[in-house]
Amino acid sequence: MDEAFFRALELERTRALVARDMATIERLHAPDYQLVTPGGSALTRELYLSALADKPFYAAWQCGPMQVRVSPAMALVRYEARLSFPSGSVIDCWHTDSYEWRGKAWQAVWSQATQCPEPAGD
Repeated sequence: MDEAFFRALELERTRALVARDMATIERLHAPDYQLVTPGGSALTRELYLSALADKPFYAAWQCGPMQVRVSPAMALVRYEARLSFPSGSVIDCWHTDSYEWRGKAWQAVWSQATQCPEPAGD
């Protein structure tokens, strides 16, 4: 797999998160998946998918240019993202995902979102 494959996979995953496409979300997230949120909370796959299934979680997810590192069994994808929530809040963050080959498919194993600092006022 090459960098373009993982860019497309990350776009598929983030679109599924916004659309609450649970079949795609379940397929792309490993059983031991963990998300570390911009606020520093760690969510297991079970907690994250439960929150996504319960009600709209993301209103939009915009991905900036992606940097990708690939090895035979793992890939890292990093980019700046703008996450919009149904409440109207918006967070700009660095987002990093690790994907691993899990025998039959590539799955997200870890995600880390780090909020970008607010621009300094003039």
